[in-house]
Amino acid sequence: MLKLDNLQLGQKFTLLLLLVFLGGIIASSIALSSVLNYNAQAQLTTKALMLMETMNSVRDYTTNQVNPELVDRLSTEFLPETVPAYSAREVFETFRGNPIYADFFYKEATLNPTNLRDKADGFEAQLVEQFKQQSTAQETSGFRRTPAGDLYYIARPIKITKASCLECHSTPAAAPASMIERYGSSNGFGWNLDEIVGAQMISVPAEKVLKSARQSLLLILGIFVMAFAVAIVLVNLWLKRYVVRPLNRMALAAEAASMGDPGAEFTVNSKDEVGKLAEAFNRMQMSLQMAMQRLERYREGRRNSGDFSSK
Repeated sequence: MLKLDNLQLGQKFTLLLLLVFLGGIIASSIALSSVLNYNAQAQLTTKALMLMETMNSVRDYTTNQVNPELVDRLSTEFLPETVPAYSAREVFETFRGNPIYADFFYKEATLNPTNLRDKADGFEAQLVEQFKQQSTAQETSGFRRTPAGDLYYIARPIKITKASCLECHSTPAAAPASMIERYGSSNGFGWNLDEIVGAQMISVPAEKVLKSARQSLLLILGIFVMAFAVAIVLVNLWLKRYVVRPLNRMALAAEAASMGDPGAEFTVNSKDEVGKLAEAFNRMQMSLQMAMQRLERYREGRRNSGDFSSK
């Protein structure tokens, strides 16, 4: 078992610094972990919201520019390119060809979609219901579990704000015949103006969030470790020069004085505690010399008086 009494002064300081460092690392790791996770989520959320705004622009462009050009053909031929949700989904798949966005997933999860590919699952349906109950909520985010693994998601409500949307989703009779022929008349109808019908969602594997936070944490801790290692070296060098060496010289001077060397001295020019200790040692050494001198004179006087008596 390690005994502190057997350690040298520099080793004791190093051990103390190590204990302080370990405590600081544990405390800072806990604090930094939550902060870095939050920052990683915030960065992904910002990127996801930018993608959402891009998809909304694609939807608006499809509604205002593409659909009017192709509306005459819809009576005989259904064109998916005229559907805003379809255009947004296809453009997003193009985005995913970029490695930066390869892990992102986009879905317009709808309670009653025309295309069952957009059907909301149980978790997504709950989000839509929450948006309905909290009509002022504009956005939500969090983690969810899926068979493929945990996901971090950002969701916004899909609200019917344009009457043009009801041309395809009010009743089967009002919808283009080509759309009914392709998707049938069972799904995607009964929507109303100002109704929340789904959730626009972008998700990314949770591991991506955690990995980004871990990398940042390891980088910061690595910097801390390097700085601490440099600090330990500098502290030990300082201790060796200004504390350990003067104390060793004082020990040698004390040993010489104990062996009868009257000229043993210890000189330190500093004004700190070590300097004060050196001054006290020198005063003690001077007092010892004076006491030895008086003792020697006393002995000499005794010898002289003895010789005189014998005569």
